[in-house]
Amino acid sequence: MASAAEQLAASINFGAIGKATELRKRILFTLGCLIVFRLGTFLPLPGVDVAQIAAMFKQASGGILGMLNMFAGGAVERMSIFALSIMPYISASIIIQLMSGISPSLEALKKEGQSGRQKLNQYTRYLTVLLAVFQSFGVARGLQGMGVVLSDPFWFHISTITILTAGTMFLMWLGEQITARGIGNGISLIIFSGIVANLPIAAVQTLNLGATGALEMFWIIAIIAMVIAVITTIVFFERAQRRLLVQYPKRQVGLKMFGGESSHLPLKLNSSGVIPPIFASSLLLLPLTIVGFSGQTGPGWLQTVSFFLSHGQPLYMLLYAGLIIFFAFFYTAVVFNPVETAENLKKYGGFIPGYRPGKHTAEYLDYVLTRLTMVGSLYLAAVCLIPEMLISWKNLPFYFGGTSLLIVVSVTMDTVAQIHSHLIAHQYEGLIKKAKLKGRRG
Repeated sequence: MASAAEQLAASINFGAIGKATELRKRILFTLGCLIVFRLGTFLPLPGVDVAQIAAMFKQASGGILGMLNMFAGGAVERMSIFALSIMPYISASIIIQLMSGISPSLEALKKEGQSGRQKLNQYTRYLTVLLAVFQSFGVARGLQGMGVVLSDPFWFHISTITILTAGTMFLMWLGEQITARGIGNGISLIIFSGIVANLPIAAVQTLNLGATGALEMFWIIAIIAMVIAVITTIVFFERAQRRLLVQYPKRQVGLKMFGGESSHLPLKLNSSGVIPPIFASSLLLLPLTIVGFSGQTGPGWLQTVSFFLSHGQPLYMLLYAGLIIFFAFFYTAVVFNPVETAENLKKYGGFIPGYRPGKHTAEYLDYVLTRLTMVGSLYLAAVCLIPEMLISWKNLPFYFGGTSLLIVVSVTMDTVAQIHSHLIAHQYEGLIKKAKLKGRRG
């Protein structure tokens, strides 16, 4: 049976958004920030031949550059000021979170509350700058090796490193502003908007392949069926959860009895959401930025690495699946602590029937969560890899891949859920007033 909040959310009329002034401002602010991001993807770097880059990109768009271009919203193809997109920030977040699990000082910061999180965020920003400088230097060297630089090489390197690093930091700031003052997770929405903006172009390209005979009609129908099946699977698994019964004992305070009720502790099948595919893709793209730009003209070992880490190759698929499973377990361990949850239940008198409060409850929670995460990680790996195989086999756009569809569907569900939450908060006072009036009339 659906909860009262779920019933209310299902019956919400989105026309009420016009009456919710704060929510309307948040939505407009989010849309404005995303428009700024999209406009920035069309501003090219100074000192490069954009037409020649676009022509060369079409020849190498099926590999690492194509996927990087997907996350950047087409900025790589146009070699814009946002060509690095938000990926250096995501890579920095991965490194800081990994280090916080093995470094006692960083782990202590996590336990300090808001002040500790602020320091960790500051370290993440510093590391983002270093990674962006490194990657932008690789981009500058790669563009020079391609012969598309029109200005002095020294000043081109300086300007490219400065502009691309500033572009990444601006997107990081823009994402934080969306999260704080808008609707949804800002970083995810930036990636989401880049993918959605290019979906119509990808659909037209696929239909053109069928019109020219390069792709049979059977495969076009199969692609449509695959997209529908993947979206359905994502929605089903993202909403799936295991509800553990939690019982609270009765207690007497004065002459009144309190407690004795039962509730549920919901454990999602995929607690990590869309984070593992994004982290895995970012980690694979980080060392291959230089390879993607100079793989055709660099030494032999660079070409070998570029080949084995291209889409459809067994090594790429194996690393991608392994990283998705690893980050699914890692991020779940970060967001859910069984020991802390068990202690909180014990503190407030709650217990899971059949298990003693404290250590035994924590072991049971860890047992259940491990098995849920295993199923969730395998689901993420399957959703991301199966479409990727078809894409590499039939040379289709990346935007129909499992990673892009997972990001689009998951971010849409999360954003709509936040909109529902704001509408519920806005309408709650009015609902109470109506209930009081009905009670008086009765």
